[in-house]
Amino acid sequence: MKARIQWTGNVSFEGQADSGHPVRMDGPPEFGGQNLGARPMELVLIGMGGCTAFDVIHILKKARQDVTDCIAEIDATRADTEPKVFTKIHVHFRVTGRKLDPKRVQQAIELSATKYCSASIMLGKTAEIIHDFEIVEAQ
Repeated sequence: MKARIQWTGNVSFEGQADSGHPVRMDGPPEFGGQNLGARPMELVLIGMGGCTAFDVIHILKKARQDVTDCIAEIDATRADTEPKVFTKIHVHFRVTGRKLDPKRVQQAIELSATKYCSASIMLGKTAEIIHDFEIVEAQ
């Protein structure tokens, strides 16, 4: 995998990886930014959320669970001093579907956290990561 990040002025950058989709990053005004894009550490957290949600959906579909939606809500805490790494990450899954088996949902989350989600496993080297979930019956 390769990525290219180009400075676009002040503290703004545009990144692009193998998929070809551009991502704009910018800092807050107090650091010279114009608030035109996500912060790099926000993208790290979003990347982790996308990685684990992808796994959960994939595992549940493979287990023939009738999933109609999945939302991963993440609350993270960073260190107070440099480097301001993530120290705690809480991932709450809201999984919607028809007659979902709670044991299957729990298993999918555990498999993602311990075996499949590279981003979670990598971030787990510096942060305590906890997961929980709720199931919403689809209408």
